[in-house]
Amino acid sequence: MAGIGKLMKQAQQMQKKMAQLQQEAGSLEMEGTSGGGMVKVVVNGKKEVISLSISPEVVDKEDVQMLEDLVLSALRQALEKAEDATRQKMAGLTAGMGLPPGLGI
Repeated sequence: MAGIGKLMKQAQQMQKKMAQLQQEAGSLEMEGTSGGGMVKVVVNGKKEVISLSISPEVVDKEDVQMLEDLVLSALRQALEKAEDATRQKMAGLTAGMGLPPGLGI
């Protein structure tokens, strides 16, 4: 029974830390760029788009597809960075709790 009590205590600690982590995620900001920095996208750790910046030089009404590709590329890069940052924070959260690999993430 002592093992179950210890596991319950760990679960409560993890739940408390998880709530804190989720709150902190809102303040993380990751930037993705494409086109040599002509398109920039900033997202937070909750994967919400905070800002989008497009340099006027990249806007060409004859080549809308290129602009769409640049925006998508910058967005994907920013989201990947946010995912990596969140994953690293989660790994830190579960480290030392004695959980099997992969269970806490």
